[in-house]
Amino acid sequence: MSGQNIVHQENKGKAYTILLFTGIVFIAFNLRPAITSVGPLIGTIRDDVGFSNWSVALLTSLPLIAFAIMSPIAPKLANRLSNERTLAFGLLVLIIGISLRSISVIFLLFLGTLFIGFGIAICNVLLPGVIKEKFPTKVAIMTSIYTSSMSIFATSASGVSVPLAEGLQLGWQLALFIWIIPAAIGLIIWTIIYRKNNIKSEEKMAFFEPDKGSGMWKAPLAWKVALFMGLQSSIFYITISWLPEILMGYGMDKTTAGVMLSYFQFIGIPVSFIVPMIAVKMKSQSLLVLIVNTLYIIGVTCLIMNPSFVVTLIAIACIGTASSANFALALSFLAIRARNAKQAAELSGMAQSIGYLLAATGPIMIGFIYDLTQVWTIPLYLLIGITIVIIYFGMAAGQNKYVLDK
Repeated sequence: MSGQNIVHQENKGKAYTILLFTGIVFIAFNLRPAITSVGPLIGTIRDDVGFSNWSVALLTSLPLIAFAIMSPIAPKLANRLSNERTLAFGLLVLIIGISLRSISVIFLLFLGTLFIGFGIAICNVLLPGVIKEKFPTKVAIMTSIYTSSMSIFATSASGVSVPLAEGLQLGWQLALFIWIIPAAIGLIIWTIIYRKNNIKSEEKMAFFEPDKGSGMWKAPLAWKVALFMGLQSSIFYITISWLPEILMGYGMDKTTAGVMLSYFQFIGIPVSFIVPMIAVKMKSQSLLVLIVNTLYIIGVTCLIMNPSFVVTLIAIACIGTASSANFALALSFLAIRARNAKQAAELSGMAQSIGYLLAATGPIMIGFIYDLTQVWTIPLYLLIGITIVIIYFGMAAGQNKYVLDK
């Protein structure tokens, strides 16, 4: 009988682990589609609602501002509610946001978009800490799985928006509303996880009790991780926003330039999976940072040379590979530079708050410089300059230390 009980407990443990794994994957599924599905439909939304160009652009920039606002708040919510309950709350906020944004009323469009940003930010910030807490011996593989899952769904959402809206004649409202499905499934899973969580309440409160003296915002290494996160986010969103225009400026037609943007995203998916596993096995990730960002500089330099189509393909492959590797490294740093799940959540909140402020300003700055100069060469040289700064902070963040160690 005791043997049967042991088997039963093992089976329950395996079932709970599978549930946790599924929950983490579904969080990853929801971190980008509600945002990346908007870009291809911006013109349709603008014409339908009567937006001006600058105001419709807020539908893509508002989530980044929401990320910056909510990121430092999310760990405090987890301190009060627990990670599980806070993730479920984040998914609920995301569901509300997706629902409101799908209504053709200007106020509700903006309010829904803001809610989407808040909901995603909560999940964004807490996921590295949850992985460190729930899978302490499998941080690398779990980070690889969630970054690649996020990339796949982000890219897919961009690709299916127009076919859903126009090909299936669902309209932009239903094409955006459809992303409520993975959010609803994720909410159900994390509600079950919270209910099944058998940690004693007093132990849970001890784990999540805020450490008022942690000093994350005063830790030099934490700032290096945060600035690496912020600057790599900035050049990613600059590339996402302006790569087609840059390519068209060099003579490429609009359709091919759009395909190149998809190519930029797709080529990074396997990199998102591989890099965290490599990074965790290294005592210091500084050399990896140097190699990755040298690749980015090579890609941008090739674009400046106004190359042939083949060289452009190689250039975008370099840029896409480096961008995905930088993002995977940034997320890996949130886990491996922290001693425990609580520190990981605090570091994640700080780094993503700074990161998305920089990310929101990057595309605007590049667009402003282009307006002044009317050439893409100067913005591309500026990207190289930013990448050199990324190398500096990334190599410092890659040192074999923990953020709050003296």
